[in-house]
Amino acid sequence: MRFLELKESLKYFTLFSLNDIRAVDGSFHRRRLNEWQEKGYVKKVIKGYYIFSDLELNESTLFEIANRIYAPSYISLEMALSYYHLIPESVYGITSVTTRKTYRFRTEIAEFSYRTLKPALFFGFELVRYDGKVFKIAAVEKAVLDFLYLNPHLKTEEDLRGLRLDMNMFREQVNGEKMNGYLELFESQALSRRVRALWRLLEND
Repeated sequence: MRFLELKESLKYFTLFSLNDIRAVDGSFHRRRLNEWQEKGYVKKVIKGYYIFSDLELNESTLFEIANRIYAPSYISLEMALSYYHLIPESVYGITSVTTRKTYRFRTEIAEFSYRTLKPALFFGFELVRYDGKVFKIAAVEKAVLDFLYLNPHLKTEEDLRGLRLDMNMFREQVNGEKMNGYLELFESQALSRRVRALWRLLEND
């Protein structure tokens, strides 16, 4: 198979694997893929996953890649808070949660980090469609809870104030009833205390 033939066959793929190639050409040999990497036609993201070198990398494509290279996972934590404009700083790397072990990939295109949530807490994400494709990201309420749950050092109003949350954006976007419904599913008194501190901070702002 020639490279242009492969590219045409996989033109709708953001990320592809050797298995994806072999679904098109069962006799394809990995050696060809190595040659195309050396020529700069394709880039390896992590072992087993590749992109075409001319792929436009933007927030949506990076989110989709993050979902796929370490599944099951969805975008959450700092990256999701930034996506919803709740924190002012730009975020280094793509942060996600997963039911697998905590892991980090430093790649040529981005750094992808994953924090572990137990399977019972793997909920509250939405499917966002773009260009006929899709990525998974925490709903804004779940992103806040995931962040507080996995950062237990944030206990007081003063701790939370240090995050410099955009309170106006928070009030505009966060549905308190929905957030409390998610909170009950965590069954965590410690998290409930942190959330109460967050509500007090909002009231005092």
